[in-house]
This record gives sequence, structure tokens and C-alpha cells, in this order.
Amino acid sequence: MAARPEQIFALIADPAQQPRWDGNENLAEAATGQRVRGVGEVFRMTITSGQIRENHVVEFEEARRIAWKPAEPGLEPPGHLWRWELEPVDSSLTRVTHTYDWAGLTDERRVARARATTPDKLQASLDRLAILVEGE
Repeated sequence: MAARPEQIFALIADPAQQPRWDGNENLAEAATGQRVRGVGEVFRMTITSGQIRENHVVEFEEARRIAWKPAEPGLEPPGHLWRWELEPVDSSLTRVTHTYDWAGLTDERRVARARATTPDKLQASLDRLAILVEGE
């Protein structure tokens, strides 16, 4: 992407911004003031069905990497993981890698939805994110 890692990461690590670039079209809204700053934090998101998800941050390096595991409120995450990795290429370009890993998913009810999260949906998130940061 034609942007610095800090610019891109600001949109990823702020849950209130995530519905703007969600290529999976699953995120409805998140309250402001939940900007992620480290491992162990939990941010809440309303998905398009109206349900709440608590996202447990399991990896974090400012402007470089963030990953979380979603769960229903008050429950342990069932094992799927969303990860973003940012690598500066030069002073104005950043390589952005977005992965969804459901290999550890333990909730059979979620497998169909996990399978529906295809590479083109991950790419759509990358594309939408690029439009936002490159337009700033």
C-alpha cells in the first residue's frame, strides 16, 4: 500500500474504523475509544446480525502486527484468528498481509461461516483499506 505502516495500523487497531474496510461485510459497528494498545486487551464489535463479539488480542506490535480471536461475550474464543502484518518497503510503501486462520476452530457451528471467508474477501479488506489510507 502507498502509505506508512503507522497510517494503515491506525485504521486496523481502532475497532470503530474496522467496518469502513471490512471486505467480509460482517462488521456493523464498534464504540469509539477502544483503540488497541497491547496483548490481552478485548474490544467489542457488533456484527451485521446484531450480535456482539468480544475480540481477544493475542498478538501486538505497534504499527507492525496485530491479531485477535473473536468470541461470544463471556466465552472463551472458539479458535479462529484474524491477523494483520505490516512491513515497510520504503518511506512511503508498506507490504500488508491479512490472514484468517480457522485451523483451531472448535465450534462446529462456525465452520460454514469460516469456510465462507475466502481469499477474495480478505483481498477485499486489503483493497478497501488501501483506498482509505491512500486517499488521506
